[in-house]
Amino acid sequence: MLGVIKSGRELLHGLRGKLATVGIGILLCVVAYHAIFGANGLMVYEQKRKESRELDRQLKTLQQQNATLELENKALKNDPKTIEKEARERLRYARPGEYVYTLPVAPVAPTGEKK
Repeated sequence: MLGVIKSGRELLHGLRGKLATVGIGILLCVVAYHAIFGANGLMVYEQKRKESRELDRQLKTLQQQNATLELENKALKNDPKTIEKEARERLRYARPGEYVYTLPVAPVAPTGEKK
């Protein structure tokens, strides 16, 4: 009888070890899946990095445009040659005794398919 109890305990002990190993394996698989595909996983992290790089590129482009516009703004406020150039081009201003010739703009024909 004592031998049966010992063999039952050993069987139970071996079964608990296997069950614990399977449980830990399943737990590791769930944790790995969450680490890769979860809300804060590697896939989302990589996507956020791509978005961050794109936003950095856009920021640099906008900063360059802003610097260019600031220089143009300063020139329009302080540089007489720039002011005169803009007045002549945009407003069609002329100095006394000068004539401004403008050419008529040809209408653009619609580009449809011909049959």
